[in-house]
Amino acid sequence: MKNATGAVLYIGKAKDLRNRLKQYFAKHGDSRAMIPFLIAEITTIDTIILESEKQALLLENTLIKKHQPKYNALLKDDKTFISLAINKQHKWPMVRLVRYKGKPKEKGLYFGPYPHAHAARETLDLINRLFPLRQCSDEELRRRTRPCLLYSIKRCIAPCVGFCSKEEYDLFVDGAIRFLRGQDKEILKRLREDLEKASEQLEFERAAALLKTIQQIELIVNHDTLIAKAAGQDTDVLAVYREGYDAIVVQLLWREGKLTGAEHYEFTKIAEDESELLSSFVLQHYQASELIPREILFSHPVDLIEPLAEALQELAQHKVHLQHPSKGEKQRLTEIALKNAKTFFHQKRDRQEINEKLLIDLVETCKLTRYPQKIECFDTSNSAGTEHVACMVGFNNGERDKKKTRLFRIRLAQAGDDYGAMREILLRRLSKAKEEDDLPDLVILDGGKGQLNIALEIFKELDIASVDAIALAKEAARHDKGLSRERIYLPHKEESLLLEARSPLLFFLQRIRDEAHRMAIGFHRKRIKKATLKSALDDLPGIGAVKRQRLLRKFGSIKRVLEASEEELARVEGITKRDIATLKHSPSARKDAGS
Repeated sequence: MKNATGAVLYIGKAKDLRNRLKQYFAKHGDSRAMIPFLIAEITTIDTIILESEKQALLLENTLIKKHQPKYNALLKDDKTFISLAINKQHKWPMVRLVRYKGKPKEKGLYFGPYPHAHAARETLDLINRLFPLRQCSDEELRRRTRPCLLYSIKRCIAPCVGFCSKEEYDLFVDGAIRFLRGQDKEILKRLREDLEKASEQLEFERAAALLKTIQQIELIVNHDTLIAKAAGQDTDVLAVYREGYDAIVVQLLWREGKLTGAEHYEFTKIAEDESELLSSFVLQHYQASELIPREILFSHPVDLIEPLAEALQELAQHKVHLQHPSKGEKQRLTEIALKNAKTFFHQKRDRQEINEKLLIDLVETCKLTRYPQKIECFDTSNSAGTEHVACMVGFNNGERDKKKTRLFRIRLAQAGDDYGAMREILLRRLSKAKEEDDLPDLVILDGGKGQLNIALEIFKELDIASVDAIALAKEAARHDKGLSRERIYLPHKEESLLLEARSPLLFFLQRIRDEAHRMAIGFHRKRIKKATLKSALDDLPGIGAVKRQRLLRKFGSIKRVLEASEEELARVEGITKRDIATLKHSPSARKDAGS
């Protein structure tokens, strides 16, 4: 379906086009809120006839990605996934977090993906507490000559210095794998058998470690609050909830029989019904074979379910069962997913209402001329005038918009000149925003009246009359650790506003300002760290980027590089006798490393 300019508005499929189109154009045919808006824009409808329903499904998905129609549900292709990986090929395997896009590059066992990094970190922490495997890098493992602190607190059995045998270490590796697969009973049975053997052989330290692991697993299993599926296979449950223009899809993930997490995807102004939305979601989301489970359950009936399953099976190289269950345990799972979808939808709507009230309060309190839908907050950071940087964070409808984050290196302002730095970044940002027609509604500055006056000067210089500005500064002479108030400086006002310490509007403004401050400080620290590393090795003749990386990878720090013997340095690939002489006789590098 296209508009007058030829732009694609909507892409759909149907076995019977005549009946399908009646749903859109009949007087009382379709009750979805967006349909009247879609119909009003359509001028032409193009059709493509194919031989099978499977071909129609795949073509629809391809065309949606290509044209990105206004009224179709669109998923981002740049989503990354977090899993727990175990490299079984290594002599001493370890469990680590891996973030990847599409298909993971490294070989090994992967458990996940986890919908949130927090869930993955919690699971990794649990594994590290239960199974004393190494947590250090391969480089650290090779160069360590004595056990680290983790050995002292019984979190590692020190394979780095030979305090355990390969068989003993592999026992814990196998336990970690089985635990991640949900085979709790098998692990406990095997660990108890090994505990008995260790006791009979008078290996008391090993027996104590095994007993501790058994007790911790039993505690977790007995108090596990995760929902478990009796079938024990990988299953995704997809549910749709919609009201008016907006819809939300919730994905509940069961892995190895346990609920590992939930993800939700928000859509607005879409013309697809529940069946179309679910099938479109499946084709867009499950693009990597590692993401495709053995079973997918739907909250609503899905048309063309067999061709959809065939398409997934070709990609996954295993059988995929798709179903809209109507009874039993599987139906209860879809009901759980549907309840989650409804909850997420209403939470989003409630959050929007709260933010809207805060923004209206901001307009009234600060006498703004515009509703601040788009807010940009600026902050600068420097240390004794060095590595002067700045940051801008963006908020849209009261929520942080990470795409609007900008980091600046101060180019023109003198060291320690905060006003000059603020002027520079405002001029750079607002000039570009004006060119791109992307001006904010409100600019918030971390500072006092001086910073605010600079913003007003920039507005005048760039002939910008559609942007409000305020400055936020901590209340003077407050050094206590309790709730603090903030002074708000407004344009052309001599007196500042002082909000109450428990004002919701104050918390909102502090959240914006603190986010900008956190980003600026983080960027500043990275610049300082980079400058510190540069001063120590980068200026040495003959030591380029590749050699520097190899040295740091081998020894771990600049200090260790400079303390290494000539024989140790010579074993690093690419390091010549001249390089060794440079490292051994460079007072500037030694001074920087010592500081």
